[in-house]
Amino acid sequence: MRAPMAAAAAAAAAVLVLVMGAGWAPGPRGCAAQGEEVVVASYGQDRLWLKPYDWTYLRVELPPSFSSVTMDFATDIDIQREHLKGIPRSKLAIICLMNSNPPIPDISDSYLDNLLSNFLPAGPFGNGNIINQSNLAQCIPFQKNTTVVLTNDQISPGVWYIGYFHGLGPARTQSKMVCLDQNISIELISRGKARLVSTRITVRGCPTSAFWGPYCNQTVEMIGCSQPSINNNSRNLLDLNIERRNSRYTREHHRRINILSQQNHLVEKEVGSNVTALVRMENSITCSISNDSLCVRQGDMKFYFLDVVNLALQFQITAANFGVLGPSLICYLRYNAFPQRDLHDYSGDISHDPLVVKSPNIGRWYIAIETVNKTQTNNTASKPVLDTMCFSLKWQLTGCLNGKSGTDCSWEAYGLQRVPRRSPSVPFESYYVPTDERASLEDSHFYLEQFLSNSSSEQFAWTYFFLDVPQGSAGALIHVQLKSDKELNYELYSKYGGLPSNDTWDYYASRTSSSNGSLFFSLQNSTSSDMDLSIFYAKEGTWCFGVKYPSGRANSQTYMSVSLQGCHRNCNQKGVCHSSVDESGLTFYSFCTCDRDHGGFDCSDELVSPNGHIWQSVFLIASNGAAILPAFWALRQKAFAEWILYTSSGISSALYHSCDVGTWCILSFRVLQFLDFWLSFMAVVGTFICMATIDEASKRAMHTAVFILTALLAATGATRSANIGIVIAIGSLGLLMGWLLEFSTARRFICWPWQINLNMPQSWPNFGTLLRNTLEVLNKRFRWIFLLLGFITLSFAATSWKLESNSNYWIWHSMWHITIYTSSFFFLCSMRVNARNRNPESNYELTRQDSLPRSETQPREN
Repeated sequence: MRAPMAAAAAAAAAVLVLVMGAGWAPGPRGCAAQGEEVVVASYGQDRLWLKPYDWTYLRVELPPSFSSVTMDFATDIDIQREHLKGIPRSKLAIICLMNSNPPIPDISDSYLDNLLSNFLPAGPFGNGNIINQSNLAQCIPFQKNTTVVLTNDQISPGVWYIGYFHGLGPARTQSKMVCLDQNISIELISRGKARLVSTRITVRGCPTSAFWGPYCNQTVEMIGCSQPSINNNSRNLLDLNIERRNSRYTREHHRRINILSQQNHLVEKEVGSNVTALVRMENSITCSISNDSLCVRQGDMKFYFLDVVNLALQFQITAANFGVLGPSLICYLRYNAFPQRDLHDYSGDISHDPLVVKSPNIGRWYIAIETVNKTQTNNTASKPVLDTMCFSLKWQLTGCLNGKSGTDCSWEAYGLQRVPRRSPSVPFESYYVPTDERASLEDSHFYLEQFLSNSSSEQFAWTYFFLDVPQGSAGALIHVQLKSDKELNYELYSKYGGLPSNDTWDYYASRTSSSNGSLFFSLQNSTSSDMDLSIFYAKEGTWCFGVKYPSGRANSQTYMSVSLQGCHRNCNQKGVCHSSVDESGLTFYSFCTCDRDHGGFDCSDELVSPNGHIWQSVFLIASNGAAILPAFWALRQKAFAEWILYTSSGISSALYHSCDVGTWCILSFRVLQFLDFWLSFMAVVGTFICMATIDEASKRAMHTAVFILTALLAATGATRSANIGIVIAIGSLGLLMGWLLEFSTARRFICWPWQINLNMPQSWPNFGTLLRNTLEVLNKRFRWIFLLLGFITLSFAATSWKLESNSNYWIWHSMWHITIYTSSFFFLCSMRVNARNRNPESNYELTRQDSLPRSETQPREN
């Protein structure tokens, strides 16, 4: 489980540390002055091959101190942006970049259209190009050479994912492999050309913690905390100064309060008090800087950062010791990036009123302070303003104790502990239960009513649940289910790294509505008593779920289950959930491999209707009946070996496709696939060998060699597209060898002149005679009309093989069956029967007899 971020002091000491994964290497750290950057990390991926409809991810971690990142991509294809609309999505190759979770560019058609219309520009970014949107990916097409340069005011530090995609759309998850069960899958033939991409990533940072910014020309200070009344020793932000407040009823008491130590472990401190009993208790962290340490020149900005390491109620900044008639003090705040005058999350004039951030997210907050002349703002005459103004600021971070949370620390809050499932189908598969004795670790759900907050003063009450998504599981999803025996009166709010509320949340769901506009959120199959929601590819770190409900004790019984799963709804029972690891080896991600009729992220898109599936099955199976044609010819010519080969090839192919489409599997899929490809290879090569009229001994030797070679092809990589060319080459070689054997056997002694005749006019008649004799032999051997039909149908078979894709596989592969068997039939029919049944030369028998020893041919003398 990933712990919250390190303490502020530890972060300040390690500002130049980059968490490096596999493939990352630290760069040189020589001496550098202000404005000079050094390489803090680099990554290289030389050759990454992506087959059609293939994809993968690369995890990149940017340290808080990075200044810029340069990404160089080199591919073997150049897709011009102006030609994008004319490229089918099935052949489109893109690279996507997304913050915190792996991108899914084709999770919906509208989302994909938006990405394709707003591609990430190459080269250095302008000031207006910001890509810190957490729910939007940025993509670029494959180009020969592309360089993207991003600075730390355009891209935030943390975890980023680069996605490489070759082919988009619902069919990306269809037919990539045939799934036999949850553990066994068979890869199908990959159609199309694989694409190559190389990646070089260089992360630069400032040489010391004193320099920050895109060009290392800005200074930043960490906010320090001091204990206000006890002593002046510096304290960490995690040390808590408990403020005891008065309420209506008083009594003496002693209370044991759980607070967080610097190591983020729970410890207990005895707090004595003779003040009033606390109706609600808050703990606060007060950080202050004196006048001597905070001075800002007119027109300059001073930068600070604060690490929020736990869920907090609010973060407040107040100015003190500031002249009333002086300039305005403007404060800018931005989460995870440097604020600017025109680019920030929060801003305000803190000269009189504090700047308050409600429920700040866990992480690093950057603060910028500048002075602005009020009179100059109002365009009125004024006395000259001092060049430098000094003042003090009070930083206050407020949170709750004793398992409370909410705006006034009056609502119950529970931490959820992760319990790994036994024998998980994908890594990190687990469920969450409260860290309370009322919940059992053996049950994957708990009853909600026993954890609800009590409140009679407000109309609605809240109960909060916190959980951590472990590091490396950003490719999983959070699944939450509420199921009641009565009508549900609960609303569910979720937020990453902060407390959700009515105004601030990432995802929302109720019985009647939800935030279904988000592409990474799904609310399905919900009824009046059941709520089922999922958050896809949940970010690593702390998540908070807030349950809102009407005040008063509920009289229903509702159980709640929270789990970390691999695939949404188990691929809707239309596929199998698999997991893989990204190229850095640091993150697992899950994906569905759907059946032939479905596709999409969770196999929810129906690509083939039930009636269409029936017709496709009929075509794929029945088209193998074309094997009857060459089998009939072989049987008629009493070529029984060829008859068995063609017949068994057609039957095995029909049985294989019957199992492939899910109709019937007489044997295991692996056995059927091997038989289909092996016998198909043998049928093609056997046709070539049959066309060479050689003796049976030579034919048996060639068949034996072909048996071994084709079996190796079928066993080691049956689905390779290159196998077709290899098999045709083997068959052509067998035919050529057969003709050479026949030619050498018919003419035992061939006399060639030892001297080369350089007189070309005298040599031409010899070549002409040889050509005429060859044509006469071929004319006696073959019927040209059948030979021409054989080549025509063979070209149709090659065209069908070339045009096959995932969407039209059934029609073109059926045409492949018909044309390849028909071409074999025409080639066999092109052979003249007399040329096959008799020896090529009439004197071959005499030659064989003359070759016997004379002692065996002459009569024995008495």
